[in-house]
Amino acid sequence: MTLTTRLSVFFLTTLAIVLAGFSGALYFLAKDHLRRQVEDHLDAVLNTLAAAAEVSPEGVEWEPSERQLRVPPYSGEDILWLVSDPAGRAVDLAASADATEFLGEAAEHLRSMERTSKRLEWSGGRWLFRQQWVRADNRDAPPQPRPDDGGRRYPQLSFVVGASLEPMQATLRNLAWTLAALSLGIWSVALFAGRFVCRRALMPVSRMASSARGMDATDLGQRLPSANTGDELEDLGRAFNSLLDRLQESFERQRRFTGDASHQLRTPLTAMLGQVEVALRRQRPVEEYERVLTSVRQQADRLRQIVESLLFLARADADARLPERAPVDLREWLPGHLHAWAGHPRADDFLVEAYDVGPAWAEVQPILLGELLNILLDNACKYSEPATPITLKLCRAGDAVQMAVQDRGSGIADEDMPHVFRPFFRSATAHNRGVEGLGLGLAIARRLAAALGGSIAVTSQVGKGACFIVSLPVAEAHPTTSASAASSVGNRNV
Repeated sequence: MTLTTRLSVFFLTTLAIVLAGFSGALYFLAKDHLRRQVEDHLDAVLNTLAAAAEVSPEGVEWEPSERQLRVPPYSGEDILWLVSDPAGRAVDLAASADATEFLGEAAEHLRSMERTSKRLEWSGGRWLFRQQWVRADNRDAPPQPRPDDGGRRYPQLSFVVGASLEPMQATLRNLAWTLAALSLGIWSVALFAGRFVCRRALMPVSRMASSARGMDATDLGQRLPSANTGDELEDLGRAFNSLLDRLQESFERQRRFTGDASHQLRTPLTAMLGQVEVALRRQRPVEEYERVLTSVRQQADRLRQIVESLLFLARADADARLPERAPVDLREWLPGHLHAWAGHPRADDFLVEAYDVGPAWAEVQPILLGELLNILLDNACKYSEPATPITLKLCRAGDAVQMAVQDRGSGIADEDMPHVFRPFFRSATAHNRGVEGLGLGLAIARRLAAALGGSIAVTSQVGKGACFIVSLPVAEAHPTTSASAASSVGNRNV
């Protein structure tokens, strides 16, 4: 079932329930109103007839000829009324000849009912009757008529009025048919209009689905058509297109990475195979074979570094399984780590500057942090001249501990700044100066910084060097902080 059909069924079902409820409520309200009108009219006629009777201690006298009897008009058929004595004999009536017997039967039925009240009501099929007693005294049992009243005075009189319910029922039937026809008409219009509106509203979704089915990996520039409706559909289209933009960027990076990796792997393999092929063409001295094997080992070691770097960069974050981070005081850790560089030709060029007196605790994994720092130090040594200082700065910056490595080398051009952390990127300066490298070190450094929960940034000026800043999350001070850690490290040569 399509979404249009589901929405249409839901909408039409809801509308049918609303129309049925409204029509039913209107029908029963109209029925109650019309019934009350009939009852009020019968009450008015009863009151008029009762007012025409003269009540005295001697009895009840009925002389309508001596009074002006005005029975309220009724919008339907004529009102039937009957005045009878306690014995059930008709004293006066207003009914046609064929209705007299019918009216008498209604009066007899009312008279047979238990009279617990002064006024009774009975609905006989399509007629509604009401009866009222007018008595000369308050006794419940009707007294016998007295012979000296000349037949004009009675102990009590019964007034029965009846009205046909046929006009009311006819009105209700017309109302029911009208409500049914009107509801069916509204529902039919809603059926076609609602389905049209649903299809029109969901048309952008259909176009998106059609465009999505036509997308493939050969053309990553395809996008979903914009809905331009200013609603959730337009937001969905923009979100999906944004996802496609990120996927395209990821595919482009993957493609560039694959191309660069292929080139980097092909170069040492080609050199190795070429040297081995040349060495095998004829018999050579042992020294020549040693030279070829030494060169092959160097190329193989370069190939190993490339493969290890590629494997590290290709691993997903969830598969890295990095050791848990722990609080480390970088003021103590940094000088200790630099001891490993004591044999490096430029070890004397390293300077450590620590600001903000006090320990600099950070949540890190020491081995990974050491690898990150080694990459930055090796990069600084490559792009700066010997005997120029390489400064390591350590300070607090809000909720982070910053560790910076600054050199005074050739610097990074502005056009190269956005690409320095891209795998296999080598600047024109590096090629011109013949600096060896794979172009993977800074990409790995950024990955390591992210694995440690931090980030890495770079600032540079051409001819004045570059500064790589690593920001790491601050950790609470360890309870066993040594006294030496609390003292200022200051400026020192390592």
